[in-house]
Amino acid sequence: MPNGGQPTIVSIAERAGVSIASVSRVLNGQGARRDTTERVRRAAAELGYVPNAVARSLKGGRTRQLTFAMPDIGNPVYVAMVRAIQGVAKAAGYRLLLHSTDAVAEDELAVLRSLRDRTSDGLILVPIRITEAHIDALVEAARPVVVIGSLPPGVPVDSVRADSVAGAALAVRHLHAVGRRRIAFVNGPSDTVPGHNRERGYRSALAECGLPHDPELVAHTDFGVDAGARAMERLLPARPDAVFCANDQLALGASHALLGRGLRIPEDLAVAGMDDSELAKLGWPPLTSVDLGSSERGRRAAELLLDRLEGHGGTPPDPPPAPEAGSASDAPGAPGAPGEPAPRATASGTRGVPTRTSTARPRLVVRASTAPAGATEAMRFA
Repeated sequence: MPNGGQPTIVSIAERAGVSIASVSRVLNGQGARRDTTERVRRAAAELGYVPNAVARSLKGGRTRQLTFAMPDIGNPVYVAMVRAIQGVAKAAGYRLLLHSTDAVAEDELAVLRSLRDRTSDGLILVPIRITEAHIDALVEAARPVVVIGSLPPGVPVDSVRADSVAGAALAVRHLHAVGRRRIAFVNGPSDTVPGHNRERGYRSALAECGLPHDPELVAHTDFGVDAGARAMERLLPARPDAVFCANDQLALGASHALLGRGLRIPEDLAVAGMDDSELAKLGWPPLTSVDLGSSERGRRAAELLLDRLEGHGGTPPDPPPAPEAGSASDAPGAPGAPGEPAPRATASGTRGVPTRTSTARPRLVVRASTAPAGATEAMRFA
């Protein structure tokens, strides 16, 4: 091989003593004489030839690779999704590529645009904000896409979502049922889809339980452990007797802040989280949390994507010209957001097949962090 470079079909043909066309047929599985096939495969092995999936995709239209783009690769929720997606993809003969967007809109849009490069056959995307630019990019995607999250009505893209509104309400009703009356709320940014929906559930459950909404009991921050601790410190002067956190990372941070102040969980203040991640099980005391079916959502998203690729969707045609990016807007359904968009026709993603939406039903998992007010010492370890 010249200059010690990577082996090519030319160098394989020279080593095997056959034509370049014969090497191409063997490597692409198109059939050749048995002795020719054996010579080509032996030469390829001796030279250390590794098939280039990207090059094959440019010619054959398939890479047998899927991409999963998530906001935070370190969040246990997305780790659970990765495991579920990987299981479905591997069983179907696909590799899984991972990408962490850090919840940056431009990074999410770049991943959608990269489908034109044919480095993967399809994408599972978890955006926490949906702007008009997102909708335009989803509609014009060059390969099938499944969104894990809520989409506005009329967007012709398959999606799998969690009912965060119902899930948050479950947690607040539980805290009320065990005797808590000043229920604080630590939320992520309210302009995100999960932040907006979880606040809706919190407020609706307060009204249902006959409890007033007190702005001094609500804190907005980032979705993270340290942010949860800082938010809990800000809420303590309002004297809550319980706190519901919009995810388990926030709840873990809130618990650390309370324990650092010498307060007892749940005797002095009950704590509930959301997602029922590994953090909920491993915290002390173990956290009551709302299971939003992270693994189930990942599994279902992978099944929907493969159904497009192997069943209804097939290999999409060459992508259309790139659309101009739309203007940004608030999260769907957020206060002050524009009206819902009109239904749109997709360029390639659904190929005339109706879109599918799957919703994971929330489930409350009760643990020691929300024992009833006035619980005995023994109940702390239940």
